[in-house]
Amino acid sequence: MIRVTVSRSKNQITAFKLTGHADSGPYGYDLVCAGVSAVSIGTVNAVLELCKADLQIEQGAEGGYLHVTIPPSLNPEIMAKVQLLFEGMLVSLKSIELEYSKFIKVELN
Repeated sequence: MIRVTVSRSKNQITAFKLTGHADSGPYGYDLVCAGVSAVSIGTVNAVLELCKADLQIEQGAEGGYLHVTIPPSLNPEIMAKVQLLFEGMLVSLKSIELEYSKFIKVELN
């Protein structure tokens, strides 16, 4: 199962962590894994490219682990954009969870 943990402080996302594997299909055909990967990596790439934010990113060498922390020192205008992109990611991940709750769990801290 994929576990998504989203951390908040003062109503803002400060970090998120993905761990585990969906195992909803054979390797290379796992739609839940592909969806979660596309949403999360796509969001991180959008933040890096569009906001030029210097995120702290840790990835597992063999997949199954992604931890991203948003630096609190971003200027307020950039932080607002980063928050919007990460809130969009959260909506997408929750949508996947609604359909595939056997394979993904989204937890908010």
